[in-house]
This record gives sequence, structure tokens and C-alpha cells, in this order.
Amino acid sequence: MWEQSFRDKSFERRLFRARAIVAAIIVLIALGGLTWRMVYLQVELHEKYKDLSDNNRVQIRPVGPNRGLIYDRNGVLLAENIPYYSLTIVPERTRDLEETLQFLNDLVGVSERDREQFEKRLSYRRRPFEPVVLRHKLSEEEIAAVAVNRYYLPGVDVEAQLVRHYPQGKAFAHVLGYVGRINQMDQEKLEQDEENKRRYSATQYIGKTGIERRYEHLLHGNVGYEKVETNARGRLLRTLERQNPEPGTDLTLHLDSRLQLLAAELMEGRRGAVVAIEVETGGILAHFSNPSFDPNAFVTGISYADYGLLNNDPDKPLIDRAGYGTYPPASTLKPFIGLAALQAGATSWNYRIKDPGWYQLDNDERFYRDWKREGHGTVDLEAAVVESCDTYFYDIAVRTGIDRLTPFLGKFGFGRDMSLDVITATSGLLPDKEWKRAYRRSAWYPGDTVNLGIGQGFMLVTPLQMATATAVLANRGKWQVPHLLLAENDEPIAIEHGPIDDIQLNDERNWDRMFTAMEHVITGRHGTARSLLKNLRFPIAGKTGTAQVVSIPQGEKYDSEALKERQRDHAWFMGFGPVENPQIAVAVLVENGESSGRTAAPIAQALINEYLGGAEG
Repeated sequence: MWEQSFRDKSFERRLFRARAIVAAIIVLIALGGLTWRMVYLQVELHEKYKDLSDNNRVQIRPVGPNRGLIYDRNGVLLAENIPYYSLTIVPERTRDLEETLQFLNDLVGVSERDREQFEKRLSYRRRPFEPVVLRHKLSEEEIAAVAVNRYYLPGVDVEAQLVRHYPQGKAFAHVLGYVGRINQMDQEKLEQDEENKRRYSATQYIGKTGIERRYEHLLHGNVGYEKVETNARGRLLRTLERQNPEPGTDLTLHLDSRLQLLAAELMEGRRGAVVAIEVETGGILAHFSNPSFDPNAFVTGISYADYGLLNNDPDKPLIDRAGYGTYPPASTLKPFIGLAALQAGATSWNYRIKDPGWYQLDNDERFYRDWKREGHGTVDLEAAVVESCDTYFYDIAVRTGIDRLTPFLGKFGFGRDMSLDVITATSGLLPDKEWKRAYRRSAWYPGDTVNLGIGQGFMLVTPLQMATATAVLANRGKWQVPHLLLAENDEPIAIEHGPIDDIQLNDERNWDRMFTAMEHVITGRHGTARSLLKNLRFPIAGKTGTAQVVSIPQGEKYDSEALKERQRDHAWFMGFGPVENPQIAVAVLVENGESSGRTAAPIAQALINEYLGGAEG
């Protein structure tokens, strides 16, 4: 038997051909679409994707400038930039930040302080993908360990950075100040100005205090840029193009490191300040405050614990006593009171009083005691300066009156901040009737004038102000505003004191007569600083001062042993030399130093001898 097939082979062939044609058309359409898409992407969108690709591979990076160096007048380096190798992290490029930090801790060690500072820097960084420093000062072994494990550390790199360093350490801390990392407050200020925002786009540090802050605009420099090629992990492969940054200006200061270091040595273990000024120029030769601190600790970030120790120290090492500390001027004010009385006609060089050891105002039962209980006998103005006779100055202060005393003292810079670039300088306090009425809600009494006559009472001055007034006195009334900056990039700068009137006396001979009286403070038989005679190399004119810290009840005698150390009198000395042609003026304040002749005066003499001895050699 045979079977008959019912399949229509002709129909099946036609159906197959139809399906094949449809499939071919679909394939051709798909290929055409892919071809069109490829052409569109490669031709039409070429520039767009080229830019995206380049952005993935080529980056524009700002390049920070080198900070300007700072020198003293003799070319001694005071602030430099030294290379540190720092461990940095770009958090966006890490697989897991916490895991990376733990790996690095096991690899090279990461302290709690490092973590603390890293978190702080991370919180106020200025843009994404910016490297954040985790650790400074990597050793060669640690650098090698990171390099060997780079494959396991995406986003981690070792960068060479120039970091600020102060080779003289504590000795210049208050006057130079220090730089620190740009924090959120700094950043907000910078972003208010587009130019500053651009200039600091690659900068991590900014001047915080002192000269570093005052002349930040000169020291910083201008930013540069570089176009770099990176791999997928963000590591630098090569630099394609570079515009070099403009380094900051190198500054030369009037400061003399010999005097500054000598002041630091002589003030060791004491609280106080030393300021020395070049009479002819107003240049500040020494500006030292003690106790001090190491400014290098602040550069890369000081820990909260370490900062707390400094901030809570009862000796207040962070305060610049030279520019900011205020104290009663005590008897160092007497030469100025004497000149004021001469100018007002309230006394003369021949006017004498008999000093019984006390002074009493008319219709007043109170006795104002002299430091010498039995009194100085009959004294004139010169003897009163030499022996520091309080009774004489009580008398002439009252005879002159507060309305004539205060304006004259103001001409020497008391009650005003006269410095150009000491950022910590304050104006102190020069009281008058209006001040007392406004701030004490009381009238000015004759007893207030009595106290002012010996530099006690309401008046407060800084060591910088006292040195300034001494320099103006030594310069016979000619003003040179105290300043620190001497030159920029070795180019001397001219300093104009502006609208400050020089002091004209009714009798110009009074300058020399006061110089003679102040010289006899050291050379006279009864001079309060005659202890300086044994080391006298150059003729010095000066004045001692003993400023009360606590009041002593009337009728009682000052007893050092009965007082706590911080309640004892402050010791002042101000002076200049040589007498005939003054070149240097010095003010020294030793807190609770009591006898100026034993504490403050020898320090001033040592600085004058060092300065004039060097000039002589």
C-alpha cells in the first residue's frame, strides 16, 4: 500500500521565501538603525562625547603659589616653607572610606588626632574630589608601604607639600603669628570676593595672627593652573599644560633676631614683655612677650587637648603682652608729666617743694604717700625724676590739671593705637573727665589727677605704647610711627606717619634737660637705676617704674612677703641710648617683678648694649 501526501510544497516554499524576506528587511532596518546611530554618535555628537571623555581623562587643576618668606633686618630667616610628604584621600574615589581608613591605620598608623583633623578638614573642604590630608610628615618607610599597596587603595595618594615652618620657634610667635588651615569661617569670607575665591582655590593655609595675617595679601601670591591626564582611579599620569603660579612676596622686617632672642633668654621664667624701637625710623627691633608658645604646632592643626592646655594656662601664653597687655605706667610716666607741667607753666626746673613723705589736697583728709616714707627733702624737677619723688609729681599734676595733662600725654601716643602693622596692638586708656563721666558715671576728682601724676589710677598703657612714647621723647618730639615691615622682595618701603603732629615745646631746651635728668637716674648717686652702672657700656637715659597690682590700705607698708606672687608690684623700665644721639628706645615690663632696678632695667640695658655694640662693631 502506499500513502498519498497532502502537503503543498509549493505553498511552503512561497511561505518560507516571504518569511525570509521579512526577516531580511528587519535585519537590514536594524543594521541601518545601528549604522545611523553610530554615525550620529561619532559625527554629530563627536564634540560632546570628546569633551566628556576628556573630562574623565584630562582635568584642570589649580596650583597653589609658594608663600613668601620672612626675614629679619640682617637676613636671618624667620618663616620658611619646608617639604612635607602628606597622606591624602579623595573620598569620592574610595570604595569604602571607613574600610580605607582602617587599612591605612594598619599599614602606617593613624592616630585619633589624625582622624579628628581629617574629619574637620573633610567637613569644610571647598569642592568634591578635592584631596583631604589624613597625615603629615610621612617617613620614607611609610611612603614605601603606601606605594606597594596602591592597588588596594583607590583615592589614596602621597603628596609632597610645602608647609610653613618657624625655625626660631617661641621667640617670634606673637609678632610673626602663624598660618593655619582655611576653616569654614575663612572660606565664607574668601567666597565673598571672587578674586580671593580664585586666588585661594588651591590654598590650604592662611595667615591667622601677627605678621602672617597682617600681610597675607603680600605673602600669599597668585594661583596657577595645570592641565593633567589621569587614569580611571584619578592618579596623575602626566601634565599636559601648565601656567606657573606667582609666588608670594618675601618680606624683610625691622626685627633684629639678636635682640629678640636675647629678650627671650633674659625673660625666661618671667611673665612680661619687651619692645625695642629704632628711634630714627620707628622700626620695631624687638617685640617679645613671655610666656610664649610654639607656632609650628598650629600650622598643620593643633589638637583640642593641646589647645585647651594653652588656652587654660593661668600664665596666658597665647596673649601678646607687648601689644595687647595693659598696665598702669607707674613712674615711667613721670618724665612726660614733667614735660606737660613745664609746657603748661605749672612748674619750672627751679621750682622746688619740701617732701615730707606725703601729699595732701586742700580740704582733704587723705594722705597720698610717697614710696619713701620719710620723704626726699627739698627737691626740684630733676631730683624728682632721678629719685622718682612721688610727692613732687602729685603736686605738679594737680597744678597742671587734667584738662592740660591728658591732651599733652596724647601727643606721645598714649590712649591711641599708633602702630601701623602690629595686629594685636590696643589703645590702652588715657582717662579724662569725659571718659570718667561716660564709663564710670562719676565726676573727675582732684584725687584722680593726683594718682595720674605718678602713673597710677585709671591710666593703662601697653609696653608697645611705652616704647613708642619713649622713642618720640628720644627723638625730641619728632614722630616716627612704629612699624615692622622694612622691605618687600629686598626693596625698601617708605613709611609716612600721616597726620600726626610732631611735639613742639615752648622751650626746646627742655628736651635736653629731661635727657640729663633721665641719665642721672642711672648715673646719679640717688638714681633709682644706679644698679646699671656696673654694666654701663653706653650712656643711657631711663626711668624706672613700680606699678601697684593691689591697693595697700592707707597707713600700711607694702610687704612683699605678705602678698601672693601675682599680687606683687609690676616692674617697668623705659630708656634710650646713647643719650646725645639716641638710636634705640626700649620698654620692659616684668609682671610682679617688683624692683625695676633688679628685674626690668638690666634687661633693657642688655638690649641697648647688644644693639649699640653691634652697630659699633
